[in-house]
Amino acid sequence: MVEFEAKRLAAQSGSHRTFYAPAKRAMDFMGALCGLILLSPVFAVVAALVKLEAPRAPVLFYQTRIGKHAKPFRMIKFRSMVPDAEQKLGELLGKNEIKGAMFKMKEDPRITRIGKFIRKTSIDELPQLINVLKGEMSLVGPRPPLPREVAQYSEYDKLRLTVNSGCTGLWQVNGRNRLSFEQMVELDLEYIRQRSIRGDLKIIFRTFKLLLGAKDAF
Repeated sequence: MVEFEAKRLAAQSGSHRTFYAPAKRAMDFMGALCGLILLSPVFAVVAALVKLEAPRAPVLFYQTRIGKHAKPFRMIKFRSMVPDAEQKLGELLGKNEIKGAMFKMKEDPRITRIGKFIRKTSIDELPQLINVLKGEMSLVGPRPPLPREVAQYSEYDKLRLTVNSGCTGLWQVNGRNRLSFEQMVELDLEYIRQRSIRGDLKIIFRTFKLLLGAKDAF
């Protein structure tokens, strides 16, 4: 089954090579550049609020994620947790609220006061536009997993790593944290099989509509 699905995804990638790949990269580059310019006032305000809450802690948070073809990269976010959040994770793994190779906890005690707001509105994700500009991510694609998550992946799960990770995707606009890990994988593979510029634009517009009312982000 895994080999059959891999061949399907490879065939789909081949059929997109002529137009879709360069068009998607152009859309990613221009979208990320315009976003960084237009949202620069938001960046400045959020950076100031994060710094005021913890003057000695960094504003940005860098975390190793796994991208296309299982290649690691450093993903950038506004810091929404206490500085030693990674060290405290081990104490909380038993309270994971999502089944599968992913950790989510609605009332995570590591999240700061300003962090709760920027995570609820997904503002903490905005610095990922820099990753998009560098070509490490796309505006639309599967969620970039952590190395410890990928270590638990089956060969079938790894098929979601055949394309660039995205800032948003089908998972994010179809339930997000209400969905199981298995459902996320299926949505990612559905996206990979059917991806198109038109489909990407639809997901981006749906993301904008959900952004301010994102009740599933935590």
